[in-house]
Amino acid sequence: MAGATLRDRWWAPPTLLASMVGTAHPTNFEVIFSRSMTETLAQIGLPPQFPDHTQLPEEDGTFVKNFQEHPQSLILTDSIGPVLERLHPDGQYAIGQDCGIYWRETDPPEKGAEAPDWFYVPNVPPKLNGEIRRSYVLWREYQAPLIALEFASGNGKEERDTTPLAFAAEEAKQKPGKFWVYERIIRIPYYGIFQISNSQLEVYHLVDFVYHKLEPNSRGHYPIELLEVELGLWQGSYQNQTQSWLRWWDLQGNLLLTGSERAELEKQRTARAEARAQEAEAKAARLAEKLRALGVDPDAEE
Repeated sequence: MAGATLRDRWWAPPTLLASMVGTAHPTNFEVIFSRSMTETLAQIGLPPQFPDHTQLPEEDGTFVKNFQEHPQSLILTDSIGPVLERLHPDGQYAIGQDCGIYWRETDPPEKGAEAPDWFYVPNVPPKLNGEIRRSYVLWREYQAPLIALEFASGNGKEERDTTPLAFAAEEAKQKPGKFWVYERIIRIPYYGIFQISNSQLEVYHLVDFVYHKLEPNSRGHYPIELLEVELGLWQGSYQNQTQSWLRWWDLQGNLLLTGSERAELEKQRTARAEARAQEAEAKAARLAEKLRALGVDPDAEE
């Protein structure tokens, strides 16, 4: 209002602010100071320290890049299930599929996250306090993923980006590269890049804090020793798509099957067993007929 003094603009009933300043009758200075501090803090909008997965965005609004990305994640997760059950009988592991890994606090928060298309973290609970994980927050977990996989729709430039984090003010808007973050900050032991357009696979292993590109073995696979599996490419059909797929094998070179493949294999085994039983029964019946033709009762007791 016109001509209002500082006291008029900031004054509030003493009883309303008594709890704020700790006295029953605060002075005008205390009232002004308390109101000023309250509004200043509100304007700053200080975020909570070290937010957890429930306080951070779970998506950045971008689209999944191609139709293969979802089934590719499924085939990896489904087929490695029995291996993880053996390695983690207590169920303490987590698999992320296009989920954010928060490695630093930024504004907005999602700029401080990378979202591998598929990753596996050993020895962590699948849920947090009974809640489904919305993201993976390094400053809350301290455990890095063992392996991260990216399904590159383009030429893989984004997945191989080694641009470091900029500290200079004029470079503050420069986003660090995905490869650099995985290698230097999160330090993921194994990093795979599957270039879908030409069915090329690269796998890197972190040695002495630096990624080294691995060479495939005689089967064309990349051993992931700590997971007791090999990673490679498989040409075949999955969910009505026939193409190259990223898949797991055991260390002896046996393909790790999905649940539907295991069910189909068991169905075939059962059918073969039933066929063998029917053939044996038919053979016994033919032999019995021949014996009867010779005047011998095959059912007679000796």
